Amino acid sequence: MIDPDLSDRVVLVTGSAKGVGRELLYAAAERGASVAVHYRTSEEAAEDAAATARDRGASAAATVQGDVTDPDGVDRIFERVESALGTVDVLVNNVGAFAPVHWEEMDFETWNTVLETNLNGTYLCSKRALSGMRDQGWGRIVNVGYASSEKGLVSPTNAPYFIAKAGVLMFTRMLAGDTQDDGITVNAVSPYVVENSDEFPDDLPRDRPAGFEDIAQAVLFFLDEDSGYVSGENVEVDGGWLPETV
Repeated sequence: MIDPDLSDRVVLVTGSAKGVGRELLYAAAERGASVAVHYRTSEEAAEDAAATARDRGASAAATVQGDVTDPDGVDRIFERVESALGTVDVLVNNVGAFAPVHWEEMDFETWNTVLETNLNGTYLCSKRALSGMRDQGWGRIVNVGYASSEKGLVSPTNAPYFIAKAGVLMFTRMLAGDTQDDGITVNAVSPYVVENSDEFPDDLPRDRPAGFEDIAQAVLFFLDEDSGYVSGENVEVDGGWLPETV
């Protein structure tokens, strides 16, 4: 098991009041990190996640509200984290949105929301985090993608989600190259169907969805001090899934 010591690190996981983000936050808490629970509307769930994180070993825990698609909102998110916990050492860009609707039936607002949340949110949060990381000469950014996005996964249903996740992986590689001299690594973890999904296809690889622990182990590998030479990479946590559209 990958088990990095995060006791002197401040970890911000976007969209961590519920779901995968919450479990990734708990994985950091269990390794002693100071954790920031980010949410947009789920205040009660965020407060509960922060309390649980403290119970699981977090050095400290705080909740931060904000919209990751708004530049001013992102500034406020980081200002609150910095005030409560200190400079962000680890950023996990987890927050996302999807819309399982055929692209011709999708209104522009929905299309744009999916693109902005998944791609622009990753861009804005990463850009804001880099200033503090560069000042201290250390940082870890992990972006959550989607399995097979870099293989050209396409579908007329949920199209902006796949387009955005492909962009996230391109951004990951670009940012890794641009920070190679700054003590910062930028990587991605891309799951397929996760255990908390609403629906499960009949042909799940290895007869099960990805568990939270499967995804957390991939993220923790990138956070480990000994992984400092690994940057610009994408780990697909998909059990070997190969979609017919690829």
